[in-house]
Amino acid sequence: MTTDPRTMDKIVSLSKRRGFIYPSSEIYGGLASAWDYGPLGVELKNRVARFWWREMTQLHDNIVGLDASILMHPTVWKASGHVDNFADLMVEDTVTNERYRWDHLTEEQREAKTSPNGNPLSEPRVFNLMFSTHLGPVQDSSSTVYLRPETAQGIYVNFKNVVQTSRVKIPFGIAQIGKAFRNEIVTKNFIFRTVEFEQMEMQYFVHPSEDEKWFSTWKAARMEYYESLGIRPERLRFTEHGPDELAHYAKTAYDIEYEFPFGWQELEGIHNRTDYDLSRHGEFSGKDLTYLDDQSRERFIPYIIETSAGLTRSVLMVLCDAYDEEEVGEGDVRTVLHLHPRIAPVTVAVLPLVKKDGLAERAREIERELRDDYATFYDQGGAIGRRYRRQDEIGTPYCVTIDYETMEKDTVTIRYRDSMEQERIAVADLANHVRSSIKSYKRAAL
Repeated sequence: MTTDPRTMDKIVSLSKRRGFIYPSSEIYGGLASAWDYGPLGVELKNRVARFWWREMTQLHDNIVGLDASILMHPTVWKASGHVDNFADLMVEDTVTNERYRWDHLTEEQREAKTSPNGNPLSEPRVFNLMFSTHLGPVQDSSSTVYLRPETAQGIYVNFKNVVQTSRVKIPFGIAQIGKAFRNEIVTKNFIFRTVEFEQMEMQYFVHPSEDEKWFSTWKAARMEYYESLGIRPERLRFTEHGPDELAHYAKTAYDIEYEFPFGWQELEGIHNRTDYDLSRHGEFSGKDLTYLDDQSRERFIPYIIETSAGLTRSVLMVLCDAYDEEEVGEGDVRTVLHLHPRIAPVTVAVLPLVKKDGLAERAREIERELRDDYATFYDQGGAIGRRYRRQDEIGTPYCVTIDYETMEKDTVTIRYRDSMEQERIAVADLANHVRSSIKSYKRAAL
């Protein structure tokens, strides 16, 4: 049995060192729970988002997209239940003033009313997780608006607009990627739990009589998605919400959990929200949010099957899952990110063996030719082996080396990150060869 090389300290260190993720406002000492995505991090995040978007919209003929506003009418959050229900019980260490979520304490700590430090706790009090602000020149209760704590409500209030303008028919879905904000009592584990984050949500509208069928369909499909992303199946599992854990809107709910270095944690929720959301918004707005089936002439309020994933958590997941340390010689260990080629920040690195004799100029030409189709990187500094290792550490799946044989025969050496094997191919075939390799990519068992 091999030892798992992943630790959060290593993931955080690599992320900072290689330009994936930085502490926000670092020159001022940083801001707790806020992170900035560097040159590689923003590419990785955008590629994960595009992978999800392709899976949810491009590959389905009955799922459309939406990008709703972050600020919405405040009654939206009253109708959704967030004003009344979106809260946690908070307690405070009376000695250190550290704050904790009541449900995150152990049973023993709750019974004794002591903090993890052993100090007395304050009485639990309700803490609403929504950020509020004011819209307009006068700051009073009538101008209060909220930063959205989830993206789903923007989909529900646009249900009628989408039906009327897109001519979609039940069953159909609406997908959205966007920012959300939650004033968490405790933030921890790097970018896993933060106050500002991004969600990838799809709401699937179905006939009430088919809710269980579609719930099972999407539950299976969402697990398959992570495996297609190259995530190790043994690090994924379903966890069902018990009767006392269900949200106020849910009939059935499962989490897809991933085994992070700090343990099993929620990655995505699949929920049967019934007709709760459309019914509530119809009631509070006074608008008719029923759906008319033009074949049967039946009018009904659709049930909603929700898939809700965190984009920022997904980025952390792929970093953790891809991270590996491999012994490649006696005392020689390489750090490598086994990222799927579709989400790697750099797809192809082009490396001249030496700078002289026209090799650098030819390498530049080849790199420019590949740019239209792939994310490329040019590097001519240092020994070739050291350059390979730098690319391994940021997850670049293909390195192309230009050498003297390139100048003679117009061929290059392509090196594969996962196996470190090398192959000689013609420059004219390079772009198609990479395309074919990406399409057939499967992560080797490790």
